[in-house]
Amino acid sequence: MYIEKFEKFTTLLLEWNKIHNLTGAKNSKEIYTNIEDSLYPTKFIEEPQSILDVGTGAGFPGLILAIVYPNTKVYLCEPRNKRASFLQFATIDLNLDNVTVIRKRVEDFNAPPFELISSRAVTNTKMLLKLTSHLQNRNTKYLFYKGERLFNELEDINSSMDYDIIKNKKRNYLYIKRVNSDI
Repeated sequence: MYIEKFEKFTTLLLEWNKIHNLTGAKNSKEIYTNIEDSLYPTKFIEEPQSILDVGTGAGFPGLILAIVYPNTKVYLCEPRNKRASFLQFATIDLNLDNVTVIRKRVEDFNAPPFELISSRAVTNTKMLLKLTSHLQNRNTKYLFYKGERLFNELEDINSSMDYDIIKNKKRNYLYIKRVNSDI
């Protein structure tokens, strides 16, 4: 079931990418690498009831997580029109009833707290926590897809956090289980 949706998503993204330049992934292999990267955390996180994906872009990781978590309400927050339009089209084409596309900046989006807030390649950890502080509560967890700069970013955060860093290839997945004070 998932494989068919991933194949359909890949075809769709390749078609749109020719015109709109949504992602640097220019062929099926590169898109599947991004899909695998998006899916890797499903090995160590529990399926949340709600996800807010900040800066979803071409669908990584939020749209991919929505495919494998069909019972999770997923909000894809993407301010750029061409990317948000692609996400809206893909959501309909893939028949993802659990997805809502939010065409605005995360700091301008208001909703009840989310169980999980995810992001990949948007901004530094401290800024992400600050920009989403109005969308979290003490039970909110964070999943940030980071590179090598993560360790420097963590030094800049003054609050204490309960977190794990899971490394896979060149990716560091920052899984924050609790932020203990304001950022």
